[in-house]
Amino acid sequence: MAKKTKKELEDQIGSLYQASKDLVGDFSLETLLSRIVRLAQAQVQAEYAALAIRDENGLVTNFIHSGMSEEELHLMPHPPLGKGLLGELQQKHEVIRIPDIAADPRSAGFPPYHPAMTSMLGVPISTGERILGQIYLTNKLGEKEFSRDDEHLMKTLAAYAAVAITNTQLYENILERDKTLNQQNQDLSLINDLAQGIASSWDTKEIMSLTLKKVLAYLQIETGEIFLKDRGGKDLRLAFLRGDDFEAFYSRTLYRIGDGVVGKAAGLNKALVVNNLESDPRVLRPAIIKAGFVCQAVIPLQSTRETVGVMVLSSKKERGFSARELDLLATIGMWVGTAIQNALLQQQIRHIAVLEERERIGMDLHDGVIQSLYSLGLTLDYVKEIIQENPEESLEKLSQATDGINSTIVDIRTYISDLRPRQMQENLSFKENLKTLLDEFTVNSKIEGVLEDRTDSPLGLDYHNTLTLFKIAQESLSNTARHSKAKKAVVNLWSEDGRVFLELRDNGQGFNIDKAQVTLGHGLANMQRRIRKAGGGIELDSSPGKGTRVLAWVPKNNDDDL
Repeated sequence: MAKKTKKELEDQIGSLYQASKDLVGDFSLETLLSRIVRLAQAQVQAEYAALAIRDENGLVTNFIHSGMSEEELHLMPHPPLGKGLLGELQQKHEVIRIPDIAADPRSAGFPPYHPAMTSMLGVPISTGERILGQIYLTNKLGEKEFSRDDEHLMKTLAAYAAVAITNTQLYENILERDKTLNQQNQDLSLINDLAQGIASSWDTKEIMSLTLKKVLAYLQIETGEIFLKDRGGKDLRLAFLRGDDFEAFYSRTLYRIGDGVVGKAAGLNKALVVNNLESDPRVLRPAIIKAGFVCQAVIPLQSTRETVGVMVLSSKKERGFSARELDLLATIGMWVGTAIQNALLQQQIRHIAVLEERERIGMDLHDGVIQSLYSLGLTLDYVKEIIQENPEESLEKLSQATDGINSTIVDIRTYISDLRPRQMQENLSFKENLKTLLDEFTVNSKIEGVLEDRTDSPLGLDYHNTLTLFKIAQESLSNTARHSKAKKAVVNLWSEDGRVFLELRDNGQGFNIDKAQVTLGHGLANMQRRIRKAGGGIELDSSPGKGTRVLAWVPKNNDDDL
């Protein structure tokens, strides 16, 4: 083996030093590794060279080679597995320099079609205690084996390579983090845009349309659907569709929970991805496969209470859904699911409000307007009796009836607007309004109405509870006028233990309490509903021949007495 002169060795080290310095400026890992392999091969004049980079678990992440033809590589069944001498180098982290690979007892041989190799020089690449990889050189050209000078040169190159590889890995990590942060910012921007759009809407169609528009554009997917659970919670029904090939997607618009990929995602409350629609038995719409769609993701739409539906994204391109994309879609699914649930609840609230408004108008018409009309009927009956004997009084009563009709028209309008009934005057206290009501009752029914007031101070009721007691007084007096045949009706008002009590009793014929629902009809039901809404209670006591007593109460709230 020809030994190099000192001058030749110094020149080679200088050349290696200059070439190694240039490595540090290369920030592409693949390019850097290729340069290191070619540099090592040239410096020691090896026929073959390779470099393996390993991760923290010892697994090869990058493998670069030089010297083998494409045909040789194609014939080899697999890259090096890290057995034999390569495994020894990986485990002991020491230089291996041998003249004949096959003669070494540590050798594991070569796979089929591997080119013949004899001499070998293997050098670990390390930084501190961390092993980054190894350089392998085989078949020293013109010599039987690699020299100590070759070993020294490769150890020097390995040191420079370790610095360059570490810098490049750090640079690529920074780029990857920047890319990740940029992607996260874009994801957050999408979520923010969606949140602003859906937060201002109570329309489920608008929420679904905006969601699919944004998501399809962001992920560059052709078609999106949203299925919502029906009222029974057992079926998913197509609620919105955006994108291509409507006919194919409308070929099936209903899934049972648990059926197909759509139903399973809802049943499991878990995102499901189908990378090959044609081969997956969970896909129950062959029409979308015929339309050219190849993959699909189904994302649950979750509210705080339950899964309200699923979002289905279908693509004609062969694409996977990354973990980041699935996390993003899961977040969107929770936002949209909550927004849809809130919109559906708002629709229910509006529906209930309509029903309550109908109930209120019905009760007000019964308790107020109908009672007024009944009172007018009594007045007109009285006019029929006296018109022959007392025309002047008859005209006066007819004039009163006309005024009553006009007042009833006003009542109807105010009830529709939820204002005070005609008998409830804003400038009067509750007791004064009761007195006015009793006076009208006496005039119209010819039954003596008496107010017994045991209160010395304001009652402390708000308007709504005051109105509740007033309506109960109206209904009770109306029942007395129509059914009791009484001579006298007494209204008693007092406050006790944080409650305000209203008692109405008459000395009429009474009735069987068990038949109260039939006898009093809507009136009794209205009184019970009103008092329950006010948080109070009501008692009805009557028996044939012993008159009737109604006792109602509502809680105080320390507001000024109305």
